[in-house]
Amino acid sequence: MDLNIRKSQPGDFNFLEKLENESFPQFQKSSRKSIKHSLDSAFQDVLIVELKEGKKVTPAGALTLFKYKHALRIYSIAVVGKYRNFGLGTFMLNYVKNLAIENHFQKILIEVQSKNNELIEWYKKKGFKESHTIADYYASGEDAVKMELSLEAEEVRKKTTNIIVINQPHKWTFTDVNAKVISVKEYISNPVYQNSADIRVFNLCSSYKYQSYGYYVSLLAAARGHRVIPSSVTLRDFKMLKVIHSTSYDIDELINKALQKVKDDKFQLKIYFGQTATKGFNAIANRLYLLFETPLFEIEFVKQEKWIIKGIKVLTLNKLPESEIEVIYEFARKYFSKRRFNKTTLINYKYDIAILVDPEEETPPSCKRALQKFKSAANRKGLYAEFITKNDFDKINEFDALFIRETTNVNDHTYEFSRMAYAEGLVVIDDPWSILRCSNKIFQNEIFRKHKILTPQTVVFTKNIFEKKDLDDMNFPLVLKQPDSAFSLGITKVENKEEAFDAINQLFKKSDMIVCQEFLYSEFDWRIGILDNRPLFACKYYMSKGHWQIYNWTGEAEEYSGDSETVNIEDVPEEVVKTALKAAALIGDGLYGVDLKLVNDKVYVVEVNDNPNIDVDIEDYILKDKLYDQVIESIYNRIEISKNIQKINFRNK
Repeated sequence: MDLNIRKSQPGDFNFLEKLENESFPQFQKSSRKSIKHSLDSAFQDVLIVELKEGKKVTPAGALTLFKYKHALRIYSIAVVGKYRNFGLGTFMLNYVKNLAIENHFQKILIEVQSKNNELIEWYKKKGFKESHTIADYYASGEDAVKMELSLEAEEVRKKTTNIIVINQPHKWTFTDVNAKVISVKEYISNPVYQNSADIRVFNLCSSYKYQSYGYYVSLLAAARGHRVIPSSVTLRDFKMLKVIHSTSYDIDELINKALQKVKDDKFQLKIYFGQTATKGFNAIANRLYLLFETPLFEIEFVKQEKWIIKGIKVLTLNKLPESEIEVIYEFARKYFSKRRFNKTTLINYKYDIAILVDPEEETPPSCKRALQKFKSAANRKGLYAEFITKNDFDKINEFDALFIRETTNVNDHTYEFSRMAYAEGLVVIDDPWSILRCSNKIFQNEIFRKHKILTPQTVVFTKNIFEKKDLDDMNFPLVLKQPDSAFSLGITKVENKEEAFDAINQLFKKSDMIVCQEFLYSEFDWRIGILDNRPLFACKYYMSKGHWQIYNWTGEAEEYSGDSETVNIEDVPEEVVKTALKAAALIGDGLYGVDLKLVNDKVYVVEVNDNPNIDVDIEDYILKDKLYDQVIESIYNRIEISKNIQKINFRNK
């Protein structure tokens, strides 16, 4: 059942008159003259709710709105009798709320018959409060209850609001910042902040000690599903040097490069809102902030064989010298003026998705048309989608989710993006552990063997242990693979013992372990797309022309990959789908492409891939736009769950 709301037209008069007659008692009905006036008035909006079932469109309800300077008044709201109890009233009320917020009305007003207790209670559940009673409003003895909904709380729920929580807000004298400054008491007790998930909290309390106000602000924020800086986990991690060293390991080289001109063997760097007043250190300050996200902190470095972090100290405003307060205010202004805190779009999107792409990649996992289809699907779902590249690392925490659509690799920026996004609390596809597990054939061989999933017969050779005689009992031809090979790269087919020995020694130059598999010939490989542990699409990938692999990187550009055939999931052999689902479940619950061979009625898993290809007219050939919708729907649901706002309905059966 699809619902739509449109502006009324003169031809709607008969429907509106009929709706009035069936919906309201005589004393409450609008006259024919009143209906005509509403249709013609510039002061009023009459809206028609339509129900679409197939190609049939039926009017199912109507709204009449009065527009005042600061308030939007619902003059009339009604649903056709046979469509009541289907949620149309809630649908219309939500539409009015969104309309009021987008047009900056401060409240919504409505009059309800005072004797209609059931309707009064319904509006109360929707957030309305009784204002006062108007005697004889409809007729003599027929009073009305004036009700109103304040939109302050609704405005907070509608968009992500930046909140600075501080012990004494009057001491924060800087007003030119895109954030609301409130007290600890207000944050803890005000229902506005208790009942909304779309809030970003910057905890600037005077102490973060255990059971202090600062401690509880971060703890409560996490419980409410708010994005809080610093988090209670970050505060705990600052006390654990091993965690600090582990977290900063990936930027060890960057730290030493930044500090190479420091002459002393100790160095302190104060970081305020991701920036520093120490000249020449802004780049490293920003990277450290992304790792240890805290509004105000100081890092102490010591030089041994190289520069390492000795400790991190969280700073509080009340203990900083006056001379630095103006600097902090200016950094705060710059910080909150960034796009992630000051984004304006023509449409009020609920969540933001970053789609990581490489515009220069020759064979990306999704072609440009497919990428646009993902973006359109996101927009249809009410999500803002933006394409980002490897140069946008510092923008990760602008978004609610990261969707990677360039080829992933453990040793490049794609893994860094995934790991950072996950650490920032974003929903991530492909998540870090999926990239790690899918990139390593040795891991997959071990876990599939343990869970009794058939794979081509596999042996793992280890550098410095491997000997030529280990090949004596092997059946040729063989396929040799680097553990992190992907898309047929790093894979070699050998026909005999001599070829194998030479190829293995070449591969040992890149990896201490290599995978050796029997060569199972098949005309095509099955590729089963899996999302949320459910099949998404099914393809037959045929071998590249004149080659033994799906991808032939030595061929002409147009011959890189073989033909493909997309089929309905129902037409795939049942055992192929079952095996694919089992194999993918051992990796995770993300988006995967499972490659399988069906040989002599046995199903073999070749590998599970993260970041599977989704291209126009190939993987989407059966589902069309529904494929993109399903992926975006999964991301949307994951965001909802992560923010703890997914509602569960229990029904009596």
